[in-house]
This record gives sequence, C-alpha cells and structure tokens, in this order.
Amino acid sequence: MSTPESASTGTAAHWSGAMGDPLRLVLLRHGQTEHSVRRCYSGRGDPGLTETGLRQAEAAARRLGELDGVAAVVSSPLGRASQTARAVSEATGAALEIDQGLVELDFGEWEGLTFGEAARQYPDEHRDWLRDPSVPTPGGESFQQVHERVLTSLGNLIERRGGETVVLVSHVTPIKTLLRIGLDAGPSVLYRCHLDLAGISRVDFYPDGNASVTLVNDTAHLH
Repeated sequence: MSTPESASTGTAAHWSGAMGDPLRLVLLRHGQTEHSVRRCYSGRGDPGLTETGLRQAEAAARRLGELDGVAAVVSSPLGRASQTARAVSEATGAALEIDQGLVELDFGEWEGLTFGEAARQYPDEHRDWLRDPSVPTPGGESFQQVHERVLTSLGNLIERRGGETVVLVSHVTPIKTLLRIGLDAGPSVLYRCHLDLAGISRVDFYPDGNASVTLVNDTAHLH
C-alpha cells in the first residue's frame, strides 16, 4: 500500500525551487458522524463518530502508523476530529495537541440543515454565501474568516514544527483552506475540491514561503 510520504519531498523541492526543510502536514478529515450520513451542514455542532466513523478512524490510524517520525498530531477541538486524532496519536506514538483555529466553519442558523433545506429557507443568503467568500452564514462565519484563522494556525505550526512531520486532523473547510494556501489558489478551490470522510491529503510548507501539494483525498486505506 502506498503511504502519504510516497511522493519525494526532495523531488518536489527540486522542481519548485523551494529551499529549506518543510513542515510536512499530513491532513486527515475526521470519520463519519450522523450529520455526515444525513449530508447536512455540520459546523460547531458536535456529534460523535458513528460505528462506521470509528472504523474509518482506525483504518486511517493504521495507515498513518506506517509513517516514520511523526512529531505531533494536531486536531480541531471538536469531538469528531479529536476522536479520530486520538486513534492516530495511539498508532503513531505522537502527542496529541488541540488547536482552536482548526475548528470547522460556523454554519450558524444552517447547522443541521441539508444544502437543499438551507437554500430553500435562506435563498438570498445561501446564494450570496456561495458566490462571495466574505459573506458569513446567518449567525455564523464566512470562508474568509476561516481562511484567516487557519492561516494563523499554519504560521504557528511552521514556527514551532518547521522541518517536522505533523498529522493534522480537521474538517472539510479548514483542510480545503490549507490545500488552497498550498496551491496559492483562489477560493474556487473550496467549491471544486472534494474531500471524503477519513481521506488523507498532504502539503509541504517551506520556510521560504513555497509549498508543494503532494497528495489529495487518498482513501486507499478504507477499501
């Protein structure tokens, strides 16, 4: 089975011109919850993992346990992420850290609603939110607000963990945001990138400001 480190960091650095030892972020989305089953907006609500979600977390943990030299497992504070992260921490032997900046987007009044329900009940707000990353959900956050706090968390990680491998366990929006930062891309990435439950991605962030996205949404461990 391939591993998240199968893409050579040295090769990526050679072709991009990046200098220095990168922060290697292995990005893991949490396992399934009841909100995932219902395909509804799940932000600050905190449903636990389902039995399927627990199995997904264990499968991801076994996969990531094959990595050498994981320095830390950093997780969103929400239970579905921290449950997943604890399995990874046990498998890798790396300490678990909680970072408040990695919490999912606050969906406000849309929490627990499906996409269709939110679009029908809040047609103008929902349309504007999808068109403009600076528009917040009613009573919640905008994509731009998430971008700013994730960027702060990333800067702290680069400062503290530069040159190390860190498994980061979070949610769709923060992980897509890190991929967007790694690609130096616009907000369209948020709408055009799909991330499965317990999918693994990887981005290397270099001290000179360069980055290399080397893996996106790998789910081989779930099959």
